[in-house]
Amino acid sequence: MSSQPGKPGASPHAVPGHDMSGMRQGDGNHGMPGHDMGSMQGMRHGQAPAQQAMPGHEMAAGDAMKDMKGLDTEPGVDARVMSPSTSLADPGPRLRDNGRRVLTYADLHTIGGPLDPRPPSREIVLRLTGNMQRFVWGFNGKKFSEQEKVYFKYGERLRVTLINDTMMNHPIHLHGMFSEVESEEGVFQVRKHTVNVQPSKQISFLVTADAPGQWAFHCHLLYHMEAGMFRTVVVA
Repeated sequence: MSSQPGKPGASPHAVPGHDMSGMRQGDGNHGMPGHDMGSMQGMRHGQAPAQQAMPGHEMAAGDAMKDMKGLDTEPGVDARVMSPSTSLADPGPRLRDNGRRVLTYADLHTIGGPLDPRPPSREIVLRLTGNMQRFVWGFNGKKFSEQEKVYFKYGERLRVTLINDTMMNHPIHLHGMFSEVESEEGVFQVRKHTVNVQPSKQISFLVTADAPGQWAFHCHLLYHMEAGMFRTVVVA
């Protein structure tokens, strides 16, 4: 649907959801499809009540490098983005520069500001990875059954940064807590439950860990979730 008079709406059939721009391809490993969720007992699925000197980013530099070390050799990774874009105004593949205006996160602004005015005390960086030939999806090159839990300290304010190393969109949903998306300048933009990360893109959001317990954190393309793009977040 178009937001400008006289301009046609974008057809969903014209959006393949694949983008290879900015990708470094790995050595295409062949294998059987790996559908592995492991055990999700105890998971709560209830509803939730260009980095420029953003607070908390400097604290994550070491962790980010540690996460990237060895990523190229993981069997669950067939590409890696070297310079991800942080633009919220880019509508994505097949939707940019086609004569239509497309709604993006840059057009969305939540009235009233963030729920929690505190700056983040730390940052967690996660790379969204996959291997199309093996059909394995995950975080940091590993599927759910190979992952450790992600721990949030109860009451803390933290930043989560997602980098999409794949050629597909990944709408990432953190259950139990709001995700407050930041602009490229680190300014509060919009409050979301599910944050879409386009191919070759990086996006950051702030979270207040105010819901104790275990929570699902996964891609909302359910066939990606079932193939491993799932983590458990523990707030304690």
